[in-house]
Amino acid sequence: MFARQLTHLLAVLLWIASALALVAGMPELAVAITVIVVLNALFAFVQEHRADRSAQRLRALLPTRTLVVRDGRTGLVDVDRLVPGDLLLLAAGDRIGADAHVLEGRGLSLDESMLTGESAAVPRGAGDRLMAGTFVLGGEASAVVSAIGAATTMAGISQLAESATRPPSPLTLQLDRVVRMVAVVAAGTGVGLGAAALGMGLGFTDAFLFGVGVSVALVPEGLLPTVTLSLARGAQLMATRNALVRRLDAVETLGATTFICTDKTGTLTQNRMNVVRVLTPDGDVEVVGSGYEPTAELVGAASARRHAVVAAVHALRCVTGRVVEHEGGWSAVGDPMEAALHCLALRTHADTTAAQQRRAFTSDRLLSSALDHDTVSVLGAPEAVLSRCRTVPEPLLGDIAELADTGHRLVAVATRTWSGGPAPEMEHDLDLVAVLALQDPPRTDVADALATCRAAGIRVAMITGDHPRTGAAIARQVGLLGPAGTVLDGPGLPADDTALGEAVDRPHGVVVARASPSDKLRITRALQGRGHVVAMTGDGVNDAPALREADVGVAMGASGSDVAREAADLVLLDDHFATVVTAVELGRATFQNVRRFLTYHLTDNVAELAPFAAWALTGGNLPLAIGVLQVLALDIGTDMLPALGLGAEPPRPDVMHGPHRRTLVDRAVLMRAFLVLGATEAAMALGVFASVLLAGGWRWGQEPSAALLATSSGATFATIAFAQMANAFACRSTSRPIWRLDPRQNRLVLAAVAAEVLLLVAFLSLPPLPDLLGGGWPTPLGWASAFLAVPGLLLVDGLVKLTRARRRPSVPADQRRR
Repeated sequence: MFARQLTHLLAVLLWIASALALVAGMPELAVAITVIVVLNALFAFVQEHRADRSAQRLRALLPTRTLVVRDGRTGLVDVDRLVPGDLLLLAAGDRIGADAHVLEGRGLSLDESMLTGESAAVPRGAGDRLMAGTFVLGGEASAVVSAIGAATTMAGISQLAESATRPPSPLTLQLDRVVRMVAVVAAGTGVGLGAAALGMGLGFTDAFLFGVGVSVALVPEGLLPTVTLSLARGAQLMATRNALVRRLDAVETLGATTFICTDKTGTLTQNRMNVVRVLTPDGDVEVVGSGYEPTAELVGAASARRHAVVAAVHALRCVTGRVVEHEGGWSAVGDPMEAALHCLALRTHADTTAAQQRRAFTSDRLLSSALDHDTVSVLGAPEAVLSRCRTVPEPLLGDIAELADTGHRLVAVATRTWSGGPAPEMEHDLDLVAVLALQDPPRTDVADALATCRAAGIRVAMITGDHPRTGAAIARQVGLLGPAGTVLDGPGLPADDTALGEAVDRPHGVVVARASPSDKLRITRALQGRGHVVAMTGDGVNDAPALREADVGVAMGASGSDVAREAADLVLLDDHFATVVTAVELGRATFQNVRRFLTYHLTDNVAELAPFAAWALTGGNLPLAIGVLQVLALDIGTDMLPALGLGAEPPRPDVMHGPHRRTLVDRAVLMRAFLVLGATEAAMALGVFASVLLAGGWRWGQEPSAALLATSSGATFATIAFAQMANAFACRSTSRPIWRLDPRQNRLVLAAVAAEVLLLVAFLSLPPLPDLLGGGWPTPLGWASAFLAVPGLLLVDGLVKLTRARRRPSVPADQRRR
């Protein structure tokens, strides 16, 4: 991780500049550049390592201890000490610490969603395989350990995730482009000016060293730490919004996101199942309550409410999930649906005594049953239970279809009397008691977050393991699926990736139902093939390959697996979809800030190059206004702090209006930096230099005295510094002049400019800096002329912005890009 910070393209350019500075006889410059690169690498390393450690503290994938029979003795054993052949004793609520095979099971059901993506409880019996990291939802079992460590299924998926390739971030690609451009300009300018110096009579060695010095001076040494600190600030802001960034460049990649693939349960919904309606032969009962609180109002006829109580009793006998009270309120233990049935029993004051014997749910029967004395209770999917009932009221079937279409999860409850022991025959010839409609309510802020995505030109797809009708209903409720939206079924997805990309890349919302982990990986690659920057959410071990393949992998911190977190770039500490959108907004703001301080740095380079160009073009008749070490002092000393202040510019209100600007350096940036701000600074710097020389008695082509050259050079240095102070305020916006900006919105720029003034005074007066850099204390005329650079640059910048605004077509103020 640390080596990566020292070897990316911008760092390599600075290493080359440091070596050339040493060759050119400027060891101070070489040391300064080396210190910058190393300190920046250390800072970036600390930031990413801190995020990595924070993610490690979230680890809770495997239990620390588990109940084992070993050598005939029963006791708790640390999971990392399990060995093949150990006998595990499992009960509801346990996590399985190793791959194992069931020896004996009694009503055993598992939550394997972390590995398989299947949200429904999976029954397991004697001879079945159990996988490390899965939950026991119900029943109990004894199982013999068959695989540990790297041999487990979970470890195999983790290794697959490690093999997935993460694409370079858009910021990395853009910065590489900038670095290549700067390298070409710096090298070309150095060669050109070195040749000019040679033509003016300098010796070959002196001309070569001069050209090398100019090339080094034109490298923006301050750009690397400015980018790193800006990304770090973005990461810190995201952390305050419950988004933990694990890689710094992911901050900007989030801002470049054009497609979000999101889970449903827990991300768009609250993952809190609740029985909201009870359909009985005597009418409907509405259950008005929230969360898992056992208090609620039952609205309906008295006879229907009595049926609801009976239904709650029979349903509870068939499940093991429960709600429990703790200091923070009530929460579910076990399957959320089963916990909702227990909550219903508490709300209806039904008998919560457990049944004597149970037959566990199986995928072929689609139901479970319980026998208590001579009473049979049956709970299951409506299509399975109703087909076994003697009579079903016709109106009830219409209500069931209507609720299914609105995203409710339905279970039917039936009963009968039975005089024998548990047997398949007891689950037939039933009397229907009720149909329960459960709902996992959408998160309240999801609709607004999706509306923000649409305004930002970001497309969203829900990828879920649920039935298409359920997924589509929830998607319509939260506003993800419009009237022209698309619903796709995982098993029926196109086999060709190009066709898959076309099917998923739709503007009005997409739901991919019954999707497998491999479907997620294919969808990621298909969308990337269409040019999208993809953010993929996931929580299970099986999601890790897709999270690593995506441009931004987003893992759930509250409910996700450790493997998913390790594969992700961003960890949501609250699992909210709205947090993803907030992170995208902060990412966009960070990208805009990078454009701001990049404009600021490039402007400075033009002003620094102008004196060297003027000296060469005049054949030495105009003396050299500033030296190489003065350029270094401007780059690292006076310019760094205002650039960092620009990196902290708060997001504009319109940052999520319209598609993201994905080019870091475009025509607008170059025109503004080189032809407007840079040209203005350069003209003012040369004008001040010439005016101080002329006022001191210098004439064209003469060699000025050392004292006059020092004061003139100091005045030029002060002019560029003052102009850059004004430039810091000008770069806060690309469309509004300074008098239309509130300086209090970015107090860091104010503090940075104040610090820049102190540094300027120190560079020009504090021994031995003036002698080392080559600039002396300016004359009163020099100071006055230098300070005029502030209003001069702001006036030019404001006039250009106002002229451009008049030429633009009129658009609403809240939609203008600032």
